Amino acid sequence: LPVSVTMPAKSISTQADGKTFEQLRQECLQKKKLFEDPDFPACDSSLYYSQSVPINFEWKRPGELCENPEFIVGGADRTDICQGALGDCWLLAAIASLTLHKETLTRVVPNDQGFDRSYAGIFHFQFWQHNRWLDVVVDDRLPAVRNRLVLLHSASNNEFWSALLEKAYAKLNGSYESLKGGSTLEAMEDFTGGVGETYETKSAPTDLFNIMKKAYDRGSMMGCSIDITSSAESEAQTASGLVKGHAYSITGLEEVNYRGKKVKLIRIRNPWGQVEWNGAWSDESREWNVIDSSEKKRILQNSMDDGEFWMEFEDFKANYDKIEICNLTPDSLTDDTKRKWEVNMFEGNWIRGSTAGGCRNFIDTFWTNPQFKLTLLHADDNNDKCSVVIALMQKNRRALRKEGLDLQTIGFALYEAPADEDHLGKDFFRYNGSKARSKTYINVREISERFTLPPGNYLLVPTTFQPHDEADFIIRIFSEKAAGTMEMGNTVDADLPDPPMPSLPEEETDEEKGLRRMFEKIAGSDQAISARELQQVLNGVLSRRREIKFDGLSLNTCHSIINLMDVDNSGQLEFQEFKVFWEKMKKWIMLFISYDTDRSGKMSSYELRIALKAAGMHLNTKLLQLLGLRFADENYDIDFDDYLTCIVRLENMFSEYKGTVPPYGIYLLK
Repeated sequence: LPVSVTMPAKSISTQADGKTFEQLRQECLQKKKLFEDPDFPACDSSLYYSQSVPINFEWKRPGELCENPEFIVGGADRTDICQGALGDCWLLAAIASLTLHKETLTRVVPNDQGFDRSYAGIFHFQFWQHNRWLDVVVDDRLPAVRNRLVLLHSASNNEFWSALLEKAYAKLNGSYESLKGGSTLEAMEDFTGGVGETYETKSAPTDLFNIMKKAYDRGSMMGCSIDITSSAESEAQTASGLVKGHAYSITGLEEVNYRGKKVKLIRIRNPWGQVEWNGAWSDESREWNVIDSSEKKRILQNSMDDGEFWMEFEDFKANYDKIEICNLTPDSLTDDTKRKWEVNMFEGNWIRGSTAGGCRNFIDTFWTNPQFKLTLLHADDNNDKCSVVIALMQKNRRALRKEGLDLQTIGFALYEAPADEDHLGKDFFRYNGSKARSKTYINVREISERFTLPPGNYLLVPTTFQPHDEADFIIRIFSEKAAGTMEMGNTVDADLPDPPMPSLPEEETDEEKGLRRMFEKIAGSDQAISARELQQVLNGVLSRRREIKFDGLSLNTCHSIINLMDVDNSGQLEFQEFKVFWEKMKKWIMLFISYDTDRSGKMSSYELRIALKAAGMHLNTKLLQLLGLRFADENYDIDFDDYLTCIVRLENMFSEYKGTVPPYGIYLLK
């Protein structure tokens, strides 16, 4: 269901036994034993899942690697982050950026731990995962070769916070190997709970400065870099004092009056603490002597530290190639942040056979994807449109690698939404084009786009590229002003017609007379048929219909039919009850045939929502997913006997629990 969120601030313990870091540490101190993590043991499977360990690792505690281990030496900074034998430079770059934001760093790397009297071989770190802050504990046994750390380590051989942080992140994702390959923004989101955006300066929107200024005012973390064409250029210094292939932080944006016109400026920090831009608006440049002295003092008062410098924005775009923005959620920001994003979130699943409809190329199933309504009520300040960042993230895929599952190819589309709240069908998407969409479908954990849209109602459809591809997902929507959100087609109800009044024998049609003769032949002297007799007659009649695939009704389904139609609670069907059921079944057969679009004798499980709607039953996405799992075959088809079983159980459910919430799972999966 959609959730309007201020992201929860309290972290949740991830240990299998539910114990917190402090509980575990106190237990170890009382027992005078060092912690050994049963959830992430010091063994090969914690390192690699796809191969045998290529190096003869030994698991060593810091006290076995040096004489006086410390958690942090002289403050956490970028020199504490040296890459080892694992291909996780994306993670290291994010940790380096994290060290520039001390409040955020303190959340990820709590300062209530170390190698002092409270040392018990246990440490903990906090990460954001899918709208929750998780507290991940680890023991301090680290992989080493010849008494040296071979994965992430600090330049100081007695400092261990960064190596332990990498271990905690590996545990969160299932193994060290799971950290191979990724994007810096992925880790930044896990450190902050934010939503990432990437811009290429040479093809950026014309209002890039305003986008970045608004992001800065909302406390977003921003970085930039200059591309390299070969490894030889990595960290090579240009004549203007900039460094290629190097991660910079963006720390401010301003506009100043300069010789009668407004000039846009950007402040950048080199994490080295030295090596600065030497062009226009650099620290000692003559441009500063021309602007008003009070404005100069205001702008420069906090920017004369080594490594930090100003540039004109056009020079910035000409020299830098990439900008990364991590938009932070309200609970990640300090109280003095000028403005805060409004955040909404949805959670959902693509389930094959029901809601994994694929992209718009597959029009027959595209409409079955989960659908969400977004209402943008208020335009941005000083604008007639609404800024919104939409981010679609697939959940847990890195941890699922060891099961042979990797990232799905994902994307989304936005449509102008009609006024109703029902799940929209195939014809809507056939005749209405999207108003906005993700630039591409790509196999990344999260795809995000910024849009500027007029106020109004929009329909958001997240999809995988191919139909039948399964994954869990969350969608986060960042907007400058409050926005309304809801899941489409989320109602569960039924509009079932009342059964017809019984007709007198002399008023029966020829069809009804023939039905009566068949009934009397089966019923015998008691003039009622049991579940087993009903099974016999229905299997005989339906097996002769060539337009439907039919394997035979189970006795259980026939009991359900009697429960549905047995007005006098006799446990059997009398003729009038049987006749009403027969009329229902004729209607259900016609519906089944009409949605058997390829005349295969089966109905696609993706058509179940609309077929049930035609029968007077409205189900939400979760129920349709249950039905797909229960009744669809390996080709995502439903034959008639399963269709009849499904529809009879649903009518039973709605009849028995009229006006209340039924136990859906009991009815649909038993």
